[in-house]
Amino acid sequence: MSVKNRFEDRRKFGGLIGAFLEKATKGYVPNEKEGDRHTDIGINKGLRTRCDNCGNMLYVKFLKENESICEGCGYHLSMTSTERIEPLIDRETWIPMDEDMTARDILDFSDEDSYQNRITTSQENTGLTDAVQTGIGHLNGIPIALGVTDFQFMGGSMGSVVGEKITRVIEYATDKRLPLVIVCASGGARMQEGTSSLMQMAKISSALQIHQRRQKLLYISVLTYPTTGGVTASSGMLGDVIIAEPKAYIAFAGKRVIEQTLRQKIPDGFQVAESLFDHGLLDSIVPRNLLKGVSREIFELYASSPCTNN
Repeated sequence: MSVKNRFEDRRKFGGLIGAFLEKATKGYVPNEKEGDRHTDIGINKGLRTRCDNCGNMLYVKFLKENESICEGCGYHLSMTSTERIEPLIDRETWIPMDEDMTARDILDFSDEDSYQNRITTSQENTGLTDAVQTGIGHLNGIPIALGVTDFQFMGGSMGSVVGEKITRVIEYATDKRLPLVIVCASGGARMQEGTSSLMQMAKISSALQIHQRRQKLLYISVLTYPTTGGVTASSGMLGDVIIAEPKAYIAFAGKRVIEQTLRQKIPDGFQVAESLFDHGLLDSIVPRNLLKGVSREIFELYASSPCTNN
């Protein structure tokens, strides 16, 4: 089944409206205010929530069944890492890795609050030990290694634990010769850990170099709202295939930083997925409810390639 036919099938069950394909594929770029209104349904405990893109009231139950995509406008609302993992792999195939790793405050860092208090609060709010979940699962029967960052845990920032967990799942995938998928939702390197957080960029990139270049194994990078900073500069942009969700904000430095550095005005929307796709930085923009099927097709194509057979 083609991607277009699968999209039409999902629409019959309360998926995206027809206009969404045009917006997602023809460079629709939201302004900065739309990005600031990004809604998080994970925090909403009521029966309904509002889509801040179109203003429609949505039933939380139906919204979650539709993978947090607004039925009215196709807007992709934010998800927790657990909510992302469940529809991406086959039921009851998830085997988590390194769940007990926690960060240490080696710098005794404190600003408005201490680093240790921030970690503890995030752990209580999310039920996670840090900002990434890694593990092994099956995608349409194909075993894969998977890492998913969680923006609700300190903005999905990459500290020593996140870097170590991602590196370990890459190394496991390399050792077992598994394809790798990493879903990014992060504000970048974690400033509370200083240089320790920055070195994770080189560590992850080194592990990916062995996985991709030396062992000729597949890595798919999925960029969601937002993917910025050191995560963009390491795992985010190193995929053999780089996929983004519609309207995802993807950048290294923020717009204001760039404008202050270059002393010139930057157009609105130039760091949104549709703009990056138009300039060749992404391979595809895939709606969330099609990602599993598209990934399966990529895996099947990769499995039939000459480099894999050799």
